[in-house]
Parts: sequence; structure tokens; C-alpha cells
Amino acid sequence: MNLSTEMSLPQTRESVLHYFEQVRRRYPSMVNFYNREANEFVLEEEKDNGTYRWVGTESKRVNSGVVNPESYDSACEQHRAVLDLVPYELSVSPLDCESLSVMLGFDFAYKGNHNEILTEAIGIAPGLEKFANLPYGKVLSNEPAIQFSLDEECRTQCRIGFESRTNAYQIRTGEFSEDQLSVYLTVRRYDSLAPTETYVSEFDRLSSLCRDLVDEYLIESVLQPLQKTISLR
Repeated sequence: MNLSTEMSLPQTRESVLHYFEQVRRRYPSMVNFYNREANEFVLEEEKDNGTYRWVGTESKRVNSGVVNPESYDSACEQHRAVLDLVPYELSVSPLDCESLSVMLGFDFAYKGNHNEILTEAIGIAPGLEKFANLPYGKVLSNEPAIQFSLDEECRTQCRIGFESRTNAYQIRTGEFSEDQLSVYLTVRRYDSLAPTETYVSEFDRLSSLCRDLVDEYLIESVLQPLQKTISLR
């Protein structure tokens, strides 16, 4: 979950620490606090078990994430808790919203050419297919993306994209390491919230849209074809 603000967030020592203390009260297992870069702070759980929670703040953004959550609902519960705190602990009013987004990421571990997998499972736009058949025309990057509106005003939008971690050196040498081939689905709303809206209620709407798009479209059209193609390799 990412909340981007129009104005800068409070950066005083007291404000930052008080906010993260309130988060830790709700999730006591978050014990690692550090300053990543200027005005960028992170509080997270231990990463040893492969699943962990984290929250962060930047100069004009509030972040919350769960890696390998027990369930979709358990991850959403954390994001609601953060958004419930933000207006009071960081003075972020509904008017201050530049955008609020929910992103779901799906990783496929694969030791091989990610671009070939994406080309085989997802395909290439028909107008570009011939370029993939040029002499020596090995595909070095195939990361398709699509972005579309989910309402009449185009204020709520969805983007689906891919991230290949195969580079030209690996393709040239044929030496591949096992890396994550990633699929991202992001639903984002822009502009300030209406007087009748809250960050929590708007998050619930966006997270529900995410779940529906994954269940009704992404699994069958993208995730299962990728899984099947990788398993056949």
C-alpha cells in the first residue's frame, strides 16, 4: 500500500518516532527500525522466515507491505491499521491525498531466460512479432505493460506489468542464476478524498478491485500460463 501526499510529511524526530511506536504497538514483532536514506525510515520484522511485515515513510509517501502474507486479508488488515493512524499521527488529511494505491506482486523463481518465458507464455504484440525472428534477434527485454481506467473520470486506474531479471550478459554466455520473474498488478486512485471518504474506506474499495481483477482475469490469463510454461522447462 502506498499513500502519496501533496505536502511533505512531518520530519521531526518526535513525530517520526511517535508514528512508528504506534505501529509497533499494533505489531510488536516489528523490531528493526532504520533510516535508509534522507527522510526515509523503515520499521520491519525479521526476514529469516521468508515472510515479514514492514512499514515506511518518505518525504511525501507512506508505505506498508507484507512479503509472503498468510492471507490477503491479513495483509489488508495491516494496511488499514496504518491508514487509520496516518491522519492523527502524521497530520495527513483527506485533502492531502495525491494518490492511494494497492499493489500485488507475484514472483516466479526460474533459472533461465525470463524474456523467453514471457514471450512464450504472454506473447508479443502482433506488430512486433517479426522482429523477434530477425537473424541473431535474441529478445533482450520483453516486459509488456498495460494501464487502463476503472471509472468514467479515469481517477481510478489499473496497471499490469512484468519485471524480467535476465540481462544481455546472461543471454550471451548462457549462464543463468535462479532469479525472480515478477508480475505486478497495481490499482491506484488519484486526487483528494471526498468529505464522505476516509483512507480506510478508500483502501477497502481499491483492495476489493485488486482481488476481483486477480481472481477473474490475472490468474487465468497471466499467472497460470507463466506457471505452466516454467514447469514445462
